[in-house]
Amino acid sequence: MTSRLPSPIYPVVDHPRWVDRLGAAGARFIQLRLKNLDPETLRAQVIEGQEAAVRHNVRLVLNDYWQLAIELGIDYIHIGQEDLDTADLDQIRAARIAFGISTHSHEELARALSVAPDYVALGPIWETKLKKMIWDPQGVEKLAEWRRLIGPDMPLVAIGGITLARATSCIAAGADSVAAVSDFIASDTPEAQVQAWLASCGH
Repeated sequence: MTSRLPSPIYPVVDHPRWVDRLGAAGARFIQLRLKNLDPETLRAQVIEGQEAAVRHNVRLVLNDYWQLAIELGIDYIHIGQEDLDTADLDQIRAARIAFGISTHSHEELARALSVAPDYVALGPIWETKLKKMIWDPQGVEKLAEWRRLIGPDMPLVAIGGITLARATSCIAAGADSVAAVSDFIASDTPEAQVQAWLASCGH
């Protein structure tokens, strides 16, 4: 189990070209979240993202597709609560791949901690329009509570509705890393946004 994450900023992207662009701008911890692709396209895009990650010294996180992550030797896997039912954590550990788990409630946090992940994520901190959520915004107070509950050594990721202006409050509440989608890939100047986040949150 790691005590730290690769970077305090954690862009979540929907295409491997973003790994290349944001990695070139200085992002060092990027999640590739691919949806609704046929297996051949999925594999090709993950390989493209992995090659970009190697070029820019990025620790790449693959969302959900743990078998493919094992096959290709991806650095991290991000696992949702529903995926915990089917993911083979023993295989993932045997492949020496780190994994993080999404949490939204005390019950989900307890379940996540029971399998000793490499980080836990809490969300949505603020309202997000990118993903239909059954959970109300958690707020930075819940983030601070998660930090108390998990102790000082378990890495904590904040996600959901986070902007550059909000990121530092998440770090102050105890997050080791702050994840965002729109604030990076919907920005008019994504590279400059990476630089601004790094300057705000620290390297």
